[in-house]
Amino acid sequence: MPATTIDIGTYAVKVITADPEATPNVIKTVETRNTVGVAVPTDDLQTEKLSELVNNIIFDNKLPHTDVRLSMPESVISSKVITIPPLTDAELASAIGWQAEQHIPIPKEELSLQYKVLHRPDKNNKQDSMRVLLTGTRKAIVERYITLFTNMGVEPTFMETQMLSILRSLAIGPEEPPTMIVNLGATNMDIMVVANGEVQFIFSHAGVGDLLTKTIQQTLNLDIQQAEQYKRQYGLLADQMDGKVRQVILPTINNLVSEMQKAVRYFDNQAPQTALQRIVLTGGSTQLPGITAHFQEALSMEILLADPFAAATGATPAENHQVYAVCMGLLMRQT
Repeated sequence: MPATTIDIGTYAVKVITADPEATPNVIKTVETRNTVGVAVPTDDLQTEKLSELVNNIIFDNKLPHTDVRLSMPESVISSKVITIPPLTDAELASAIGWQAEQHIPIPKEELSLQYKVLHRPDKNNKQDSMRVLLTGTRKAIVERYITLFTNMGVEPTFMETQMLSILRSLAIGPEEPPTMIVNLGATNMDIMVVANGEVQFIFSHAGVGDLLTKTIQQTLNLDIQQAEQYKRQYGLLADQMDGKVRQVILPTINNLVSEMQKAVRYFDNQAPQTALQRIVLTGGSTQLPGITAHFQEALSMEILLADPFAAATGATPAENHQVYAVCMGLLMRQT
């Protein structure tokens, strides 16, 4: 039975309907401008408007909604990889609340928590530690997000964080080199480092696509539509418009580079014997002209564009594959 996966971003809503499996057969892809401008509603009016928008996408495109899978943006998630002595599943379940109190900055009475065992050592290896990924958000945020869909008569099958979905879509196994995954969205840059097929850390930095557009608008005295067009057409290209757009957005882009450099240094300190070897870019802002070359020069590292449809069949889109990484990862999850 086909599943429908939905990734609500502040700029666009991305949806894929496909047969869910490790190699999904894509039936339909949809990308629609998010006219509400928020990914997670904060009040009843935003909830109503966003619910109407998503409902129209499902209705207009005749998408099935018996198996609907959702992602939550990293901007409302607190993630932490913790190292603890080896525990059984039952022991971990008992201890996880206390661990969350130490590492997730949300009061326990307000906390919605999930956890995933990343590494459990062999029983014979008494020296090795267990590593667990904690992901927490506020219950009120989860409840409002689910209400968005229950208003439409839809009961979501499951919900997970964007970066875990993206990681699954890229199928980075233990044999792959240490990799930084960078999700460049409209309002946030999310960074995940993966080594030996295992998540090392995740963090977010505000200010990407929308900030670039507003900077162009204000500096070049354009309306918002023109600014968005200039960004998408000229980007970081020095030979376009005498490099004016490049000059305007370069300080913001270099702030992103600085955050990526911090992540590299942090990983180097955590694992001095293991060097990061590549960066994989995903998200809508990867379409900015010249951004891949600029990152490669600034970071002196191999830069790749994510290909979430690499293992897919069916009606895959002709371009802009990177915006669908979250949806593809949701499809590939075995429920």
